[in-house]
Amino acid sequence: MGLLSLGTPLSWDEAQKHADHVRSHGITQLLNIFHRLKTRKKDHLLWGDEVEYVVVNFDDAAQKVTLSLDAHATLEKLEKIEKAAEARGDVPPSSWKPEYGRYMLESTPGAPYGSSLKDLLSVEPSMRDRRALAISNLPTTNNSVLTITSFPLLGSGNFWSPPCDHNPLSSSNGAARSLFIPDVCINEHVRFPTLTKNIRTRRGGKVAINLPIFVDRSTPRPFREPIPDTIKAMTTEELRELASIACSTRAPEYQAYRESKSHLLDCVPDAKEDSVYLDCMCFGMGCCCLQITFQACSIEEARRLYDQLAVVSPIMLTLSAAAPIFKGYLTDVDCRWNVIAGAVDDRTREERGLDPLENSRFVIPKSRYDSVSHYLSNGPNYSGPGGCSTDDVRGNFYKEKYNDYDLVYDKSIHARLIEGGMDEPLARHFAHLFIRDPLVIYRELLDQDDEHSSDHFENIQSTNWQTMRFKPPPPQLPNMGWRVEFRSCEVQPTDYENAAFAVFVVLLTRTILSFDLNFYIPISKVDENMQVAQRRDAVLKERFWFRKNVFGSAAGRAAAMSGLPSFTGETNGVTTNGAVDEDAYDQFTINEIINGKGDFPGLVPLVESYLKASHLDHKIHSALSDYVSVISRRATGKLKTAARWTRDFVGSHPQYLGDSVVNQKVAYDLVRKLDEIGRKKGSVCIGMCPFE
Repeated sequence: MGLLSLGTPLSWDEAQKHADHVRSHGITQLLNIFHRLKTRKKDHLLWGDEVEYVVVNFDDAAQKVTLSLDAHATLEKLEKIEKAAEARGDVPPSSWKPEYGRYMLESTPGAPYGSSLKDLLSVEPSMRDRRALAISNLPTTNNSVLTITSFPLLGSGNFWSPPCDHNPLSSSNGAARSLFIPDVCINEHVRFPTLTKNIRTRRGGKVAINLPIFVDRSTPRPFREPIPDTIKAMTTEELRELASIACSTRAPEYQAYRESKSHLLDCVPDAKEDSVYLDCMCFGMGCCCLQITFQACSIEEARRLYDQLAVVSPIMLTLSAAAPIFKGYLTDVDCRWNVIAGAVDDRTREERGLDPLENSRFVIPKSRYDSVSHYLSNGPNYSGPGGCSTDDVRGNFYKEKYNDYDLVYDKSIHARLIEGGMDEPLARHFAHLFIRDPLVIYRELLDQDDEHSSDHFENIQSTNWQTMRFKPPPPQLPNMGWRVEFRSCEVQPTDYENAAFAVFVVLLTRTILSFDLNFYIPISKVDENMQVAQRRDAVLKERFWFRKNVFGSAAGRAAAMSGLPSFTGETNGVTTNGAVDEDAYDQFTINEIINGKGDFPGLVPLVESYLKASHLDHKIHSALSDYVSVISRRATGKLKTAARWTRDFVGSHPQYLGDSVVNQKVAYDLVRKLDEIGRKKGSVCIGMCPFE
C-alpha cells in the first residue's frame, strides 16, 4: 500500500507547515524523472499482480470466526524467507508486504512475469504457491488465509482475536476514534495509524459512510441500527466528548441527541435510516483487492494503455463484484469501491462544497480514492511542449472532447510543469494529483536529493488511489520503465479466478495494442459507469456506457476481423442526425460489452481473435482461452459473481432470518466454506460451488 518509508512522522499541525515543501520538491523530482526517461523506448511488456489476503481464526467449538491480529508474525516469517533467498543470490518466489489491516497480507510475484503469452500460464501456479506458503507459516492450525474482499463481520461485535477492550475515547484509540473498530486492528507500521489520524484531523472529524441496507423479507422498516456496546453505557458528558473528537457533524447538531438512545442514529447524527453506518478508514482500507501493473515499452504506450483501461475499469469492477456484506449486514451494494472512497475522504467541509472557501484552496468534487478524472494522451495533432513524435502517433485516438470533466488542478504547479517542458495533458494530470496535501511526512526525509530520490513525489502520488495509476520509473531502479496500474478489481475467493482476471486484463492490453482499439468515451460517462457498477447484481441488471465503434484504424479492423468470422465490420448504425459519427457511444449490458452483440464485436471475441493471430501452441491457446471463458461466463450469468454467490449462501442458511443480519453462525459457515473453496486445486469458480 503505497510508500512504506520508515521514520518519525510529523504531527498534522507540523506536517501542514511542510506541505508546500513536499509538493515543490515532489514536482522537481517528477520533472527530473520525466526529462531523464521521456525518450526511453523498447522496454518489454513485463507485468505483475498484487493479491491481498485476510488471516482469520476459527473457533470450531464456539462456531465463531474472527480476524487474526497475529498476521504480523506470519509476515515476519515470509519476509525472512524472501530475504534469505536474496542473500543467496536467488530470486525469491514471492514478495510480501504489510497492508493497512493488522490482519492482512499483501503478495506479489518475486520477479515480474515474462513478456511472452506462455508466461501467462505461470500466474495461477504463482498465486497457489503464495497462498500455500502463507498458510504454512501461520501461527496456529486454527488460522487460515483467504482472498475475500470484505470480512463479513468487520466492525460487528468482537470480530478480532486475541480479544481486547475497545473504548473509542481511550488514548489507545486515538487514530480512528471508531465506535466499531479499535486501533489495534490497524497495522503497527507507523504509516498506517498516522494516515488514519491525519485523514480524520484534516477532514475536521470522522469519515461517515452510509450504505443502503438490503431490504429482505423481514428487514425492519425503517431499518435503524442498534447502539453498539461501545457507547451503550456512556454518560451524557462522555457522549459530548465523543462528539467533540469523533463525529463528522460535531456540535451543535450532536447536542440534539435524544435521551432515549434506542438506536444508533439517536446518538450519532452521521448515521441514517435504512443504512449501515461505517465510521473509519479500516472499513475501506481493510478490504482486499487484486491489482495488476504493466510496464509499457514507452511513455506514449503507457499513456495509451492508461486511457483505454480507464474505460474498462468499471466493467471489470462489476464482473469481479465480491463485497455485499459490511459490518454483519447484507447491503444493497456489491462492491467495495465507494466504501474505500469514503473511508479515506480527507476533504474539509470547504473542499466538499459545504462551506464557502476561506481556508482551503479548492472545492474538490471527489475523494482522493476514486475513478480517474482525466485522460492522459495528447492526441495525434498535439504540437505543444513535451509532445510525442510522429513515430509515436499510432493508436493515439484522443480528442479534447473526451475530457469533459471540469478538472480541478493547481494552476501554479501546472504552469511550472509546462515551463519545465511537460506537455499539457500530462501536466494537468499531475497538477490535479497535487491539489492534495501530503498525509504522512517523516522528519528524517524532509530534505532529499531530488536527482536521486522520488519520495516527495511518491508521498502525494501514492495517496491518490484511483482506478488507474500512471507510474513514472523510480530513480533508484534504472531498469524499470513507465508503468500503469489497473486497480478496480475485487479479489476473488479462488486462485483460478484471480488468475483469470489478471490474465484477461493482460491479454486485453495486448489486444488493444495489436488491433489499434479505441475505447474513448467522455470521461464523465466512465464516472457514471463506476457508480452503476457497484449496484446489486449490476453485472446482469444494469447498462453501461461504451463506445460503439472500437476500431481506431482500418488496419486494426482488418486484423481483428480475420479472427471474427461472425462480425461484419459494420459500425452498428453509428449515426447522429443521419451523419456517421465515429465517436458515438451507447448503453450496453455487460454481456454485450464482453461477448458482443450484432455489429459490436465484444471484448472476449476480440481477445480470442488476438490469440488466434498469435499462432500459439494448442495447449497454451486452450489454457488461455479457459481463463478468458471465466470472464465470458461471468458476463452471461452462467457463473455467479462472488457477491451473488455470497448473497445466495446467506439467504439459504437455516439460521438466516431474512432480516438482513449476518449473525456469527452464518458468518462462520460462510467463511469456512470460502476457506474450503479457496484451498481447492483445479479450475474452481466460486459461482459453480455448492453451499454444502
